[in-house]
Amino acid sequence: MIKSSSGIRKADVINRRMFIIGAAKIIVFAAIVARLFSLQINENKKYLTLSDKNRIREWKLPPTRGNIVDYFGNIIAGNLKVYQLHIIPEQVENFNYLLVRLKNLLNLSEKKIARINKLKAELKPWDSIIVSENLTWSQFVKINNYLYDLVGAKPVMTISRNYPFKDVYTHVLGYVSQPSEQEILNNQTVQERFVPGMKIGKLGLEKKLENYLIGTNAIQRYEVNAYGKRINQLEHQKGKQGAKIRLTVDTEIQKTCGELLSDKAGSISVMDIYTGDIIAMYSSPSYDPNSFLFGISKDEWQLIRNNPLKPLINKTLSGLYSPGSTIKPIVALSALENNVVDTKFKVKCTGKIELYGQTFHCWKEKGHGWVSLNNAMKQSCDTYFYEVARLLGVDRLNITAEKFGLGKKVLGDYFDNEKKGLFPNTKWKKNNLGRGWVLGETLITGIGQGYIQSTPLQLCMMTAQIANGGYAIKPKIIVDDKPISLEDAKALMQEDILEGFGKKLFKDEKNIKIIQEAMFSSTNERFGTSYRSRIDDPKYQFAGKTGTAQVKRISKRERELDLELEQIPYKDRDHALYVAYGPYANPRYALSIIVEHGGSGSKAAAPIAKKLFKLIIDRHDLRNKQPNFEEISI
Repeated sequence: MIKSSSGIRKADVINRRMFIIGAAKIIVFAAIVARLFSLQINENKKYLTLSDKNRIREWKLPPTRGNIVDYFGNIIAGNLKVYQLHIIPEQVENFNYLLVRLKNLLNLSEKKIARINKLKAELKPWDSIIVSENLTWSQFVKINNYLYDLVGAKPVMTISRNYPFKDVYTHVLGYVSQPSEQEILNNQTVQERFVPGMKIGKLGLEKKLENYLIGTNAIQRYEVNAYGKRINQLEHQKGKQGAKIRLTVDTEIQKTCGELLSDKAGSISVMDIYTGDIIAMYSSPSYDPNSFLFGISKDEWQLIRNNPLKPLINKTLSGLYSPGSTIKPIVALSALENNVVDTKFKVKCTGKIELYGQTFHCWKEKGHGWVSLNNAMKQSCDTYFYEVARLLGVDRLNITAEKFGLGKKVLGDYFDNEKKGLFPNTKWKKNNLGRGWVLGETLITGIGQGYIQSTPLQLCMMTAQIANGGYAIKPKIIVDDKPISLEDAKALMQEDILEGFGKKLFKDEKNIKIIQEAMFSSTNERFGTSYRSRIDDPKYQFAGKTGTAQVKRISKRERELDLELEQIPYKDRDHALYVAYGPYANPRYALSIIVEHGGSGSKAAAPIAKKLFKLIIDRHDLRNKQPNFEEISI
């Protein structure tokens, strides 16, 4: 009886456990079914998307940069097809054999071979190794001819930046190269569009206009396997090329500037005196920016870097020079505007003046005799301008100089490397040097020496504003959407309504005319310092002012020796300067020229202007007829 009761209890326990297990199975099964339903029905789209993301991958290609063209539409920074050689390691049967064959065909160095092996170890087997970014056509053909024996090698045709005029525009455009990590982090647009092999602007307009030029990426979509290897291309989405940017510069004039400064260090700037268009802006010597596209060689870099004429410096914008006698028109104008002198005011030049025991020399040892303003400007008499500066004072001179653009950036919106220069006054010296101004410093400022520092482009702008009758202009190097006509420019100047453009820089219009006539005399009348460089034909006739800027103090012995230019060490020679505008009868263009260590402005700089003005005037009609076309406005 006891055994029977025990058996019943065991059966109950088993049945209960079976029920619990069965119920658990049902619950688990129901949960699985519910989850499957959720995955396949409710969350179908979500997991389908995730599945596609694992199956389909996107590859961004380097964006195509926009073209930069000159005023006439000539491409000065464009793109061209380049030939490259890639290796896909997973397709290579014998990697060492392939490298030996490529080394013989392309003359690869041991260093290059080591770099390829290093990349092979770092990359995935299906990632490409770039052996050469810029094969010549003969190398590309040779590779294709031996392709049957180069398993895993892949000749590729792609797009790269190109500067067809080589060194002509280097200091305007800059160049492109591989970005550094910091450059990528500093630019959000570059971050978003960066892919290996992409190049960005490093200097000049290429850098400043990066976000306009960069373009958008082309996108390739591939189906990949579980390891991420591409197995099938699904789509190719073409990228959009960057914006086309049109400059105000004339390539023919720019090229001629380079030829005229060949083998010299210096700068030439040419500007429209009404619209502010930069017609030419050349710094010499220059270098070929194409050298930086695929990595410049160490030897070539050292040649550029160690060149004593300093080709890396944009002398037009970054070079700071004493303006020498090219500042005299501003000194005379300031004196006239402040009623310090008039056209009848005369000074007797004996070749030097004494002031508190210090001697201030005129460039002409025996002096010019009695000279008035026009004659002093024509012969560039230093003694006359010593006296004018003494009567005027540096503070009043500073106000006039700054009105005409000295001591301020001219194209600061476009170039990070432009310097503002310096036109001193008494407050500047006290704040920066901690000492008071002395009278002798006023005298040498009056002939463009001392603390004063200017860029060639500032001198060009100064001259342009004298030439247009004394009205402010706003220089630019990028063509506007709606270029201003000559008639509109003149009208706006007369109305005096625009901030920074058309503003009167004078008190009395006749004072500007006096300065213009004096500059005409300096070039076109006998005894004028640039008389030998004159052009008699009214079509090309121009007015100008020479300048000679000392780079070191001349000792008494050196003055007595009166050495010829060739007898003076190159670095001790004076800088030669010249500013001018023309045609005189109906002015339209201004220029500034500086030849570093060229000696005197009359011998080294003014003759260049004579050659250049003919071309500038001859190109004028072509420029006026040039129709507008699509460009970007910055």
